[in-house]
Amino acid sequence: MKKGALFIIVVVAVAFLAMPLTSYAGGTITGKVTYSGKEEHKEFSFAKFPNPKFCPKIPKPELSKGDKRILKTIETSGGGLAGAVVAVADIDDKAFVDGYKGTEVVAEFCEFLPYTGVVVKMKNFHVENHDSDPDDPKSVKGVLHNPHSFEVLGASSSTIFNIALAEKGSSLDKPAIMRKKNSMLRLQCDQHEFMQSFFLPVTNPHYAVAGKDGSFEIKDVPAGKHKVVVWHPFVDKGKPTEMEVTVTDGGKAELKAALK
Repeated sequence: MKKGALFIIVVVAVAFLAMPLTSYAGGTITGKVTYSGKEEHKEFSFAKFPNPKFCPKIPKPELSKGDKRILKTIETSGGGLAGAVVAVADIDDKAFVDGYKGTEVVAEFCEFLPYTGVVVKMKNFHVENHDSDPDDPKSVKGVLHNPHSFEVLGASSSTIFNIALAEKGSSLDKPAIMRKKNSMLRLQCDQHEFMQSFFLPVTNPHYAVAGKDGSFEIKDVPAGKHKVVVWHPFVDKGKPTEMEVTVTDGGKAELKAALK
């Protein structure tokens, strides 16, 4: 072997050894969304809506009290805010947007699930009816739900779609046509007003929905300083709170999001 070739091999080997052994795809943002306010809820009389005997069968005792359905608009645990959406707001990921398969919602026991989540503007929004009542001759094939979606910005709102789902297993797929900056999507059943869900538009996969205790984790966030929004539909009139966080490759950045 020639000396020149040997020298090149040695240089390459030294360079390889000097390289880091771990390849990072970004860092992680962790934290807890806290809320200094009080829990809030709305009460609806089952008797004022269709299926007053079926809807109380929901397997969540905290949402059904006597003849009333409870909609927990703001739910907290140990100071943590449940259902808050935390999202990196300064990254426009075209591949993510183009490949987004859609937001999925189900109607079960007269409740829309999830209560909060994300949506991608102009991409698919899927709602599926899982309800039927074998004890009601009119609802054996399905409890009628009527998903009605709105683009909401402040006090103004406009309909995106409004479609009835009469049978169990029936579903809809419609684009989330949202044209206003900083708007959000609200979903409500026209048959059962207490069925409500809320969705924040995102442009990248770096988001999370806080758990019951307000905790969250967002993985694989590109290194650098980022703008993060923390949002809950019933806190601060649904206006997102903006924060900054610095992420390092392979590191963990803690974000303390204290909402009032």
